[in-house]
Amino acid sequence: MRTKELNKYLLLFDAECPVCAWAAGTTAANNILGENGKTPYQDFQSTACPVIDRQRAANEVALLDVETGQVSYGVESMFKLLGSIAPFLNPLLSFGPFVWLMRKLYKLFALNRRVIVPSAVSKNQIQPALHLGYRVAYLLITTLFAAFILTHYVQLTAGMVPVSNAYREYLICGGQIVFQGAIISLIAKNKVWDYLGNMMTISFGGALLLMPVLILAKVFGYHPVIYTAYFMAVAGVMLFEHIRRSKLLGLGYSLTASWVLYRTAILLFILY
Repeated sequence: MRTKELNKYLLLFDAECPVCAWAAGTTAANNILGENGKTPYQDFQSTACPVIDRQRAANEVALLDVETGQVSYGVESMFKLLGSIAPFLNPLLSFGPFVWLMRKLYKLFALNRRVIVPSAVSKNQIQPALHLGYRVAYLLITTLFAAFILTHYVQLTAGMVPVSNAYREYLICGGQIVFQGAIISLIAKNKVWDYLGNMMTISFGGALLLMPVLILAKVFGYHPVIYTAYFMAVAGVMLFEHIRRSKLLGLGYSLTASWVLYRTAILLFILY
């Protein structure tokens, strides 16, 4: 329900981020802020409130108190809204260690949102800034997750594919970043971090698709052919997603070709 206190807030969100736009739309649908309580940062005129840091508003969602002119960003904005809706949560929302952890998690998503859910190239001059630390952290997390799932999944394909040792999949996923990173550096050096982020999102998504089968395998036993066929189907989905994201980045098919080459070479090495 909308409270009187919420009437004084204006939420600035990223209209080019599908998840951000959906979340902002949800607040309106649930009558939390109302239609006039939110606006894309892309449409917000700096003269309307000079104290707003437009670059920071692009990086993290901004919440403007139209009565006082105070602006909060990121997780603090979310907590301010949540605290107004559910005051009983305020002790938790002001607990230092919890705030610190949520701030880190929020920034991990917010500063990598364009490689998690890509959008068409924008002509807007102010874009979310690249934070190298959070991008490297994202690459590391997705690499470890994908390698962990693959290490366990390949056990289901025993007889079709040689069983993996404890380190093989981690080396393959890590090697993919090095190999593709070298290729993109030669083709479009200014897009290295954007491409690598998108590539590892694809690997992360592929691992998520393998998880249900990995879980069901503990209950139902199937022939390795079934697991191998499903793995190939997931690889096909990943290939089409790689093509789609490469087009959005304006990279054409060169990176997709090298991505397929790397995976094919690794498969042949494993088999022979």
